[in-house]
Amino acid sequence: MVTQVMVQPSGFLASGVRMRQLGDIAIFRFTDELQERLEHLIERSKTAELTESEQAELTGITDLARIFTFINAQLAAKAQWCLVQPEL
Repeated sequence: MVTQVMVQPSGFLASGVRMRQLGDIAIFRFTDELQERLEHLIERSKTAELTESEQAELTGITDLARIFTFINAQLAAKAQWCLVQPEL
């Protein structure tokens, strides 16, 4: 296992996360500000310009994104919901 420094994902919950209603379920989404910050850090990481603290922040945000993807998928499956309706 590789040890990695990251900003705790829970640190983004108070100001960087919102819930959005989609049909009968509510899903977790990043605020526009946190989404823009994530995209900015990803772009900087492509050119290897991240500082150590920015890398830790990027790691924390991407970990939170993985958590929300998992939770949202579970909520959608439980509600038997799908964004794309299958063609009959």
